[in-house]
Amino acid sequence: MHDSEKIICKPTPWFLLRAGVVLLMFSVFSVLFYIDGTTGYRKKNFEFYVNATFKEATSVFSKMDAETPLTEEAWREFASKQTVRFPDDPEVLPADLKLPMPWPDILCDYQRVKTLQHNALWRDYSEKNQLNEKPAEEPFKATKIKEQMHVFSVCISLSVVTLFFLIRTSRRSLSADAEALTTAEGKTIPYDSMRVLDLRKWEGKGIAFIEYESASGTKRARIDGLTYGGFSQEKNQPAEALMRQIRSHFTGEMIDYGLEEEVKSEE
Repeated sequence: MHDSEKIICKPTPWFLLRAGVVLLMFSVFSVLFYIDGTTGYRKKNFEFYVNATFKEATSVFSKMDAETPLTEEAWREFASKQTVRFPDDPEVLPADLKLPMPWPDILCDYQRVKTLQHNALWRDYSEKNQLNEKPAEEPFKATKIKEQMHVFSVCISLSVVTLFFLIRTSRRSLSADAEALTTAEGKTIPYDSMRVLDLRKWEGKGIAFIEYESASGTKRARIDGLTYGGFSQEKNQPAEALMRQIRSHFTGEMIDYGLEEEVKSEE
């Protein structure tokens, strides 16, 4: 490598993949929590209360028939006047549900209901109306539904933050030439202004720190070889080449490779 060579370290595939996976995860969670909070849990509540009506219908039929044998006309007249029992809170029910909701037609069918097999009746009804064959064991309360929307807000916020950092990082790079280091934040640090080069975490994590003098005093810059370029010595990755470029021009105090434990013991 010539001293005049400029080395540029762009975001590594490892970082982009990891950030992309995190973004996908938060995005999927956002969609799932949004669905549950807006329609999913409400639909499950609808299924729960309608399914309970099937149990109620067969139970009422059994009691009425035991007192006075029912005729087909008598049952139909009774069942056609009944409505599904829903809670008064509209926040726990589908927004497009029209109330009162009469009993499903299948529950007005004397021949079907007299079998007293409410599970079989529900199975036929749910299949025809694209409902869950096995409803939830308990209805979801309004607080639980609102909780899904709160979590959705958190997930969508994290998605936006992750996307921001992904876009910002993908547009940045580290670079070093014969005169200076340019950080990912765009700061140019001449080699002759560098005072301390801390490499204790470079070999294991690809992280280095530089203390340098500026017009406003001593400052600290971070070099992230894991995010930019890659720091494998064996593969001669860009960040490792960049570090060699810095070291070849550095004249200050250096905390070198492999001395992390020694420095900690001294501290």
